[in-house]
Order: sequence, then C-alpha cells, then structure tokens
Amino acid sequence: MRLIAAWSGGKDSCLALYKSMQQGHKIQNLLTMMQNKRKSNFHMISTDLLDAQSQAIGLPITKVPTTPQTYEQHFQNALQEAKNRGAQGILTGDIFNVAQHEAEWLERISANAGLAPVRPLWHKDTAQVFNEFVDEGFKAIIIRTKNSFLDMEYLGKQLDKQFLAEIQKLGTSDPCGERGEYHTLVTDGPIFSKRIEILKTKTSTVNGWGNLQITKYNLTQKSKDGWNRFENLIRH
Repeated sequence: MRLIAAWSGGKDSCLALYKSMQQGHKIQNLLTMMQNKRKSNFHMISTDLLDAQSQAIGLPITKVPTTPQTYEQHFQNALQEAKNRGAQGILTGDIFNVAQHEAEWLERISANAGLAPVRPLWHKDTAQVFNEFVDEGFKAIIIRTKNSFLDMEYLGKQLDKQFLAEIQKLGTSDPCGERGEYHTLVTDGPIFSKRIEILKTKTSTVNGWGNLQITKYNLTQKSKDGWNRFENLIRH
C-alpha cells in the first residue's frame, strides 16, 4: 500500500515507519503538523531538524502550520492532498487513541479522505514497543519532559534500557510516555543513511515542560552497511 506517514520526529512514528517498510508498504512522504513555521506540534522540533531527518531517511517531508482550532481541518486537507497524489493510507505511530480527540478520530478523518489507517504499534505493550525501538538499533534523545512526571535532568538523555529501568522504578511514567511524560528526537537508526550528531544544546522551562533546544548539530554520512537493505524499500 502507498502511504503518507504522520511524522512527529520521535520514536513511535519512526518505529511505525520502519515496521511499515518491513511489511512492504511504500511511503509517499512524511507529514508533520507544525505549531508555526519554526517548530512542530507537541515535540517542538525545529523545522531544520525535521528537514535533517527527512534527508537522513531519504523521504520528502510536508510541514503544515496549524493552530489548535484549525488542526483537524488542516490535517484533513493534507490527507486529501496526499490522496490526490496517490496515497492509499495514512501511517501513524499511535499506540492508543490520540490525546484530546474522541475514540476512532483517526478512522473518521481517514475515511473522509478515502484513506485507510495503518497503525503497526496499535495497542501493543508499551515496554515492548520501547525495547523493540532500542533493540533494532534506533537512537533517540529526550527533548521534552513533563516536569510533574520527569525532572529536567532527563533532557538530552539517550533512550536505552537504563532509562526504561529508571522510569519503571519511578512507577509514575509509561515506558513510551503515553501520558505525555516525555517526547523524543530520533537521531539514527537502520533506515537512516546519515546520523544526526548533537553538538550544542540549551534547556528551558515553559508552562511546566522542560525543553531541550538543539542549537548546533551535524548530519553525518554513514556507511551503507546496516541500512542498505532498506534503501529499495524507501525508493519508489
């Protein structure tokens, strides 16, 4: 199936993309809803870092600025445009229903655009999802923390088994941050031909959220060993 891939820049959307490629789907492009022209919704990833991910994976990205009031309409318009260009489905990294939307929201929006929802992670155990992401060789860092759940000291930390053990010990956070405890930026993985190397960052706190701003990074070419088996899955 030819898919448009909802892309947050974080671990869940990335793992869903990887699994859909393994399943034989072809990806038309990535789709990111933006808070404004400079940064994305929810994860607050800068437009240049989203472009770096797009380049590293080798897939074009569509970025749609929106507001809370216009989000659904702009998302619907983006899906309809994708349908007009040949998409048959919408890929998401949803594990549970989308926050602040009614149950089966995605089904309704997808049906309106004539697309089928594809959700490889749907209702999977979140510890299992976390472990699969790490075990498959993806790399990600924490770029936002909800301070009522996780301290700002977690900003910039790599997702690894130690982090999982720590939040499981806390007992207040879902392994994948499904209550909004944290958000991530994927920097490398088996579908990346280039890796994002973080060089400089700074932190801030806004409205109870800790934020990591990446002020300097490199996009470094990798050897094809380890990712070339996915190259033909990306090209279409």
